[in-house]
This record gives sequence, C-alpha cells and structure tokens, in this order.
Amino acid sequence: MAGGGLALDVSSAGNIDAKITAAVVMSCIVAASCGLIFGYDIGISGGVTTMKPFLEKFFPSVLKKASEAKTNVYCVYDSQLLTAFTSSLYVAGLVASLVASRLTAAYGRRTTMILGGFTFLFGALINGLAANIAMLISGRILLGFGVGFTNQAAPVYLSEVAPPRWRGAFNIGFSCFISVGVVAANLINYGTDSHRNGWRISLGLAAVPAAIMTVGCLFISDTPSSLLARGKHDEAHTSLLKLRGVENIADVETELAELVRSSQLAIEARAELFMKTILQRRYRPHLVVAVVIPCFQQLTGITVNAFYAPVLFRSVGFGSGPALIATFILGFVNLGSLLLSTMVIDRFGRRFLFIAGGILMLLCQIAVAVLLAVTVGATGEGEMKKGYAVTVVVLLCIYAAGFGWSWGPLSWLVPSEIFPLKIRPAGQSLSVAVNFAATFALSQTFLATLCDFKYGAFLFYGGWIFTMTIFVIMFLPETKGIPVDSMYQVWEKHWYWQRFTKPTST
Repeated sequence: MAGGGLALDVSSAGNIDAKITAAVVMSCIVAASCGLIFGYDIGISGGVTTMKPFLEKFFPSVLKKASEAKTNVYCVYDSQLLTAFTSSLYVAGLVASLVASRLTAAYGRRTTMILGGFTFLFGALINGLAANIAMLISGRILLGFGVGFTNQAAPVYLSEVAPPRWRGAFNIGFSCFISVGVVAANLINYGTDSHRNGWRISLGLAAVPAAIMTVGCLFISDTPSSLLARGKHDEAHTSLLKLRGVENIADVETELAELVRSSQLAIEARAELFMKTILQRRYRPHLVVAVVIPCFQQLTGITVNAFYAPVLFRSVGFGSGPALIATFILGFVNLGSLLLSTMVIDRFGRRFLFIAGGILMLLCQIAVAVLLAVTVGATGEGEMKKGYAVTVVVLLCIYAAGFGWSWGPLSWLVPSEIFPLKIRPAGQSLSVAVNFAATFALSQTFLATLCDFKYGAFLFYGGWIFTMTIFVIMFLPETKGIPVDSMYQVWEKHWYWQRFTKPTST
C-alpha cells in the first residue's frame, strides 16, 4: 500500500488472463462509437450559436447585443433562451438515463444503445428542419433521450466485454469517439459558417453518426453478463466464447462460472428497490464515487468550454472563422491526449492520470484568469490584442490536454467498473443522471457566470479542480487490472472505505 495507504496494489485479483480477440475489438469499437453522437452535439451546439443566420432566426436579441458598439465582452452572449437551446438536451438526458437502467436490465445493453441511436437520429432530423423555437427545443429533447440511453449503456458494455487487463484502454474508446465527434462537428461548423442554411446542415448532419453507431450495434451481441442476468445462459456462453476465442476454452469456462455466480446475485436482487440497496452501508463508497466523479468532471469547466468555445474566442477578439478554427484546434488537442491516455492508463493507473491532469488544468485556469484580468479587466471593456488572444487559445489547449488524459475518459470509466452486477445498470444510470444534471446546471449558468464573475469564472473552476484532485488523492482507490466482479477487494483494502465494506458490515 503506497502513498500513506492511499493507493492499493491488488493487481493479483482474479486469475483469468482474457485475450484480445478480433471480436472484442470490433464489439468495443461499435459500442464506443456511441460517443460520436454525444461529441457531435457538444461540438455542433457552440458553433451553431455563433452563426448569424441562426441567431437572426431564433435569437435576434443576442445578435443585436453582439453588434452594439460598446459591449462588455464577458456578457455579449448572455441569454437564458440561448443557453436553454443548449442545455435542454441535458434535462432530457437526465430523465432518459434514469429510465435506461430499467431498459438495460430488462432488454440488455445492446438494445438500449440501438434505441438511443434511433431516438437521436429523429431528433437530428427535426433540428435540421426546425422552423421555430418549439421545433428546435423538441429536437433537442429527442437528442437528449438518445444520449441518455447510449451514455448509460455503452460504458457498461465496454467494461463488461473488455479483458480486465485492458479494460481502461477499451473503455477510453468511448471518450475518444466523443472527441472525434467534437472535432468532426467543429470542421463541419467551419465549412458551413458562411452558408445561409449552414446551421441546418450542421444540425441535420447529426443523423449521420447516429446512423453509423445504430447500424453497427445491430451486428454485435449483448454482453455475457447482461445475457446471464436475463436468464439466457446458452446465449451468454456463445457470446463469451466468441469474444474470448475458442482456443481459450478453459478460461472461458472459468470466467463464465464467475459471471454465473454474479448473475445469480443480480437476479435475486431484482425484487429489491434500487435506492434501498445502494443506500446500504456496504455500498456507500460506490454511491459517493458514482455521484462525486461526474459532478467533478463538469466542475472542471470543460463541457461549458466546449459548448461555448467559439463564443469565448469571439469574445476575446477572434472573428467567426478564426474562432471556429481555434475551437477545432482545442478539440484536436483533446483527441490527441485521449489517445495518449489509451496507451498509458493500464500501465500507470487511474489515480496517476487523475492527479497529473488535475494539476495541469489548475495551472491553466489560473493563467487564463490572470491574462483576462490584465487585458480586458473587470469591466470587460478592455481590448485584448491578438497575441494575448492566441495565448488564451494555447492555455486552453494545454488545459484540454490535461482533461483529455484524466477527467475526460476516467469519469466514464471509473463509475462503469466499480459496481457489482446486481446494481451495475442502476448505478451507472445514477452516475450518468448526475453528469447530465451537473452539465445542465453549468451550461445554463455559464454565460451568466462569465458575465457576473468576469475572469473570476476561471478561478471558480480552478478552485473546484484543486478540490477534486485532493479527493482523488485521499479517497479514490486504484482499479486498474481488477476484474469488475472482483472490484469489492479495492474497497475492503482502502484506508477509509474499508470501514463500510468489511464482510461483517450489512
């Protein structure tokens, strides 16, 4: 036990050496591609809200404010109706993620992902054809249900299918596809920015990633754990044999026996109310981490920065085109850091990446706040020279890199791997619902916060980054290489959580 008893070495848990097979790779790529729709929406929303034709049609008051001669740069785009366009998706996502736990338990992870894809596709078509605010918000709500279903099911699917030794790398694929979606959306926004109906093209093309991931899901099987929990033993055996390879039949039988044991507990627990179960003392660590991690992810400020990056860059002196280019660079840096994380996460572990990323993000947030303070000042009426504006972009790129190898992928990975099978679907739903709730609250208030706090908004997020880094150091055990059905060991050996999870506790 290293670091004053804060980290654990339980890498010997489990004796199944599951191999990487073509079936595992293809299944995980398809499931991870569910992140495309979430990433595309994050990237497309911020760019569309800076397009003049879009603002003329739906938000003329914002356009009028932006064209005024003297404007506080912090408050140009402060409009509750405009932020409602972005954040309405997350209210629907919150509701859908809670419903999704029942769907995944009753019909499986794969079916839930397919349902999410179809729902998102219809929402994209409605948004592309929107003639008024009502259609626009209705489309956003359908998009929210789509990402609510997929964000709940896909990370769990990846954690259950991937070999334990490589679970981190495979699960990060979900975050990689989110980043790919963001980068693709930024490129599309840049290409359609000068077109009169560019906003329709950008919003309507969201149907493309939805169609890709939905069709892909039709050709993969559900996870063995999900099939067993629904009493489909033969299908589970076939699925596991396909994933692990017929040449590894001995390990397949051993792993299947362990999954059968876990599934029996899940079946027996169906009669129990989820809230009654997860509030039991022995699940206190799971509950705390499942709630705190997604909240902290949003309090890094990354999602609102991604939403409003074009708006932010225009506020500090970039034109529409250069602002979208800067946003694209930001997304590309984040994608590169995610790929780096994929290569090192199962070697250095979750805690190391959380801590290193947190320190880097904290320093960048402080630097951006200082730069804004000495240039545009507290009034927001100062002028930021091009060189300083470029420095802001560089600092936010470094910040995005720190997020990309830490809180970005790990906030999806850790909650999906810590729950026992009996409460895994509901536990993941709770985590995703908290993520959506936090995203809604922050996206709905970010522009107002920027307007009121000025450069202090970045110090606000910096303070939270400091807090979450301390939380990881003190309370988050290392989970790398541990089979998901043996994860109870990390809690029983943790210096603090062991008081809740000892076998004598009930």
